[in-house]
Amino acid sequence: MMYHIYHNTQFTYQQWVSFSHNLVRLKPRNTPSQTLVDFLLTTDPLVGEMESYDDYFGNHLTHLLIRKSHHHLNVTAKSCVVMDLDAIEHHRTLAEFSKVLTYEQVLSALRQNTPDVIDAKQFCLASRFIPLNNHDLREYALHSFSAKKSLYNSVEEFMGRIFHDFQFVSGFSDISTPIERVFKERKGVCQDFAHLAISALRSLGLSARYMSGYLETFPPEGKEKLFGADASHAWFSVFIPGFGWFDFDPTNNIVPTHQHILLGYGRDFGDCSPMQGVVHGSGTSHIGVMVDVSREIVL
Repeated sequence: MMYHIYHNTQFTYQQWVSFSHNLVRLKPRNTPSQTLVDFLLTTDPLVGEMESYDDYFGNHLTHLLIRKSHHHLNVTAKSCVVMDLDAIEHHRTLAEFSKVLTYEQVLSALRQNTPDVIDAKQFCLASRFIPLNNHDLREYALHSFSAKKSLYNSVEEFMGRIFHDFQFVSGFSDISTPIERVFKERKGVCQDFAHLAISALRSLGLSARYMSGYLETFPPEGKEKLFGADASHAWFSVFIPGFGWFDFDPTNNIVPTHQHILLGYGRDFGDCSPMQGVVHGSGTSHIGVMVDVSREIVL
């Protein structure tokens, strides 16, 4: 199964900008279940300097630098990703086996010092956008967990509670909105739900990381899908020692499979923001984003 992804970001500045520096994470990463077969990044105006490398987490990052005056910046990424359905099915089977481990057993295993556990421990800690001091959120999450209960089943139940208890409200929040407000208001967007879940799980002693990418969507029955109707997406992943990482999507209450295309992961949104940067200029700016994900069956 092959996916073609189009991601366009348009910055329009009120005044001329003399300098622009951006970090772009729009190149999907390779995983056991997805392989990047083509990628093209273009800009308007043309950048003066462009350098690509992998960051600490292994996410693909491109540094863009424009030193001449410009009143807009248009960044377009076109990607082609092939999903390995056999690898996805194997991971689903592994998830079933992992259900034998209880919450108590997982906490005990996370105290070991094997290489995979040591790497996962960094995702147990507080990070820039994910504090661990919300007692009410921890108590809310604990309703899904008990010492002798399957850890995987507990996380899956917790995901479902977020889906049913919280309302998806576009425009309610931005990256600066605290988790405390999202929890209190019981609403937000996919980014908020991922942050909230990760904060709760880390407060319970678990390793959880933020996943950034795309989700294939479908138009209403009888309607044709419009180009650009998709969007970036976020979900979370939990580490189960001896079995690996398992993804959960609280926005849709589903366990991700082939419809979730991974761009990158990190401790929180700040580690895998699709674009971030600074400009030298005055006045306000406007940003517009268009995303399209289309499927092609490979025989």
